[in-house]
Amino acid sequence: MSAPAPSPLAIVDAEPLPRQEEVLTEAALAFVAELHRRFTPHRDELLARRAERRAEIARTSTLDFLPETAAIRADDSWKVAPSPAALDDRRVEITGPTDRKMTINALNSGAKVWLADFEDASAPTWENVVLGQLNLIDAYTRNIDFTDPRSGKSYALRPADELATVVMRPRGWHLGERHLVDADGTQVPGALVDFGLYFFHNARRLLDLGKGPYFYLPKTESHLEARLWNEVFVFAQDHLGIPQGTVRATVLIETITAAYEMEEILYELRDHASGLNAGRWDYLFSIVKNFRDGGAKFVLPDRNAVTMTAPFMRAYTELLVRTCHKRGAHAIGGMAAFIPSRRDAEVNKVAFEKVRADKDREANDGFDGSWVAHPDLVPIAMESFDRVLGDKPNQKDRLREDVDVKAADLIAVDSLDARPTYNGLVNAVQVGIRYIEAWLRGLGAVAIFNLMEDAATAEISRSQIWQWINAGVEFEDPTGTTVKVTPELARQVAAEELADIRAEIGEEAFTADHWQQAHDLLLQVALDEDYADFLTLPAYEQLRG
Repeated sequence: MSAPAPSPLAIVDAEPLPRQEEVLTEAALAFVAELHRRFTPHRDELLARRAERRAEIARTSTLDFLPETAAIRADDSWKVAPSPAALDDRRVEITGPTDRKMTINALNSGAKVWLADFEDASAPTWENVVLGQLNLIDAYTRNIDFTDPRSGKSYALRPADELATVVMRPRGWHLGERHLVDADGTQVPGALVDFGLYFFHNARRLLDLGKGPYFYLPKTESHLEARLWNEVFVFAQDHLGIPQGTVRATVLIETITAAYEMEEILYELRDHASGLNAGRWDYLFSIVKNFRDGGAKFVLPDRNAVTMTAPFMRAYTELLVRTCHKRGAHAIGGMAAFIPSRRDAEVNKVAFEKVRADKDREANDGFDGSWVAHPDLVPIAMESFDRVLGDKPNQKDRLREDVDVKAADLIAVDSLDARPTYNGLVNAVQVGIRYIEAWLRGLGAVAIFNLMEDAATAEISRSQIWQWINAGVEFEDPTGTTVKVTPELARQVAAEELADIRAEIGEEAFTADHWQQAHDLLLQVALDEDYADFLTLPAYEQLRG
């Protein structure tokens, strides 16, 4: 007996969008429905496993490399698939959401790769989800000329050989898409919506352009989650008649549990793997989330004090480079988030030097490429990697066999000689409120204090407030008095920030936007005794559109 036809999907609680019929075709939705039918039950099991593992970490306050996969790590014979030509040189990658202007600017930026983001740099309004897909289709068909209605400035794509290669990032496994449900009313996972629509519309087209459907996989917590993605890739390629191995995936190692399974993650995806990426804010957020009841030794200082040169962060990046190169994969470094000022040359000078030092460090450590958030940073990062790579597309031949990272090194948070401060609390509240307010307006990539922030920034900010309160952290306030971080102190700082914003922007603008709502949501996720796994879950319930 043949399998039943997939349940048709319904679009619910969504206003019609211009040209949505070009994205939400019957065939595309049938493909997404089949992905949902086949893979969502397994997704649900893996999310339940996350909770079980978190409970085990709470009990033991430790992590180790998996004994059951020791044979995979010990087997030196396996490698990931060779890199396709379009992904062989990744020395500078620019990141950003898929709005129309950003799509053109990112493709034109001079970077080798554009991370086209449906995840942390994009608030998942239905408009962003659907029109982001449309913008990518239009980019590949060169139908994307754009004139800014405010400035009158026109934007158009450069010649094809000057454009960045697109690596698309779908949402993480934990997020549903409330506007697309099956016959039972169950939300389709956002990951399958984003992947499915993009793959269905563009896989064949990208092959014709000499590239392919390339993906960044976010929020992965185990090799079993990577295995699920691999099963999705195998099915999708078969279902649409795309040659096996066409898909390439780069996995963000942005959770502490994944850091202990880098080789296994590459192994599960080996026919489709392209590399691993080392981020910072989500990684630190994951450490707080998993070790939040581990006592004083897991308390992080101010987020800006935790640089990639902190001993436990250096262990993570060194292990990532060694792991990738051992298996023939690209190692991609972290984000330079600075947004150049049009008014303050001195601010730019200092920031550019920091960016240059950071990219020099990554290139010298063996990374094959790195991220920037703004086109003006592309030449700076390019120079750092050009100096090390020369004419070579990457340095995967640099095996870093000198690296020897022990399990305990990755969670040696107390090896960092820095402590929480009052200014750190203020900054966490400021950034949290300002980011969440923009997110609730549908913006996922937001310039705050000359830095491009995304959802990961808000996650580490609210997590640090929560951790400092629950760990009983003490520091000096501006008067020199020693104070304890309490819910009352967090509320006081948040009230002061809200008043400052009201004074800064005026009553009319304050009332028109979502400032009070953002303030309340930050305090909810920072003060609730039950720590929310992801800020974006309660935030999504309040996101309109």
